[in-house]
Amino acid sequence: NIVVDFAMRYGNPSIKSKIHKLHKMGCENLVILPLYPQYAAATTATVCDEVYRTLMKMRWQPSLKIIPHYESNPLYIDALVNSIDKKVKEINWKPDLIVASYHGIPKKYFDKGDPYHCYCHKTTRLISEKFTSIEIKTTFQSRFGPQEWLQPYTDKTLENLPKEGVKKVLTICPGFASDCVETLEEIQIQAKESFLNSGGENFDMIPCLNDNNDHIVLLKSLIERNI
Repeated sequence: NIVVDFAMRYGNPSIKSKIHKLHKMGCENLVILPLYPQYAAATTATVCDEVYRTLMKMRWQPSLKIIPHYESNPLYIDALVNSIDKKVKEINWKPDLIVASYHGIPKKYFDKGDPYHCYCHKTTRLISEKFTSIEIKTTFQSRFGPQEWLQPYTDKTLENLPKEGVKKVLTICPGFASDCVETLEEIQIQAKESFLNSGGENFDMIPCLNDNNDHIVLLKSLIERNI
């Protein structure tokens, strides 16, 4: 008898509205699953902050558990490897390189001790240990503003690869649980255009895990371990 619902950190339905809804339904035990595989202060931690802010202003206090980051969970890694295998079998060309593009964060966060950078590289390493036929390179996307962000930058990397003889590229975005503007527009449209205009020949993007069966198995496993 478990209620499963969802909320958006930066949008609607809000975390606050859903916690109030669960309260009215009589829920006494909350398990929060931030859908960010690699922990960062700007993502996972802000979900926690919003949950805490909401509960601080309520007289009702449930038991609370936050499911932590899962960047190295075997089910997560297997799901990503399966998605790569599936895409490689679908295309009629062999990639020279797979670019694993993660959402970037300002470098000053890393300098202050944020482990996000390490978790991203760990995910790529674990994927590479199971998918050995094509090299996988870690990059960071979605930067904005004048300050330095985590490098190498996805867009600059893709612009330079053809000059290095890398003309056929697959991209994957392991840090996103589901496809969104950062994957569908920034990578599949803008990055593809930039790569081809720089001399690339073939470019494609591996879809995020979305509602794939092995992704659901992973989420189910994470939840069951914490209830």
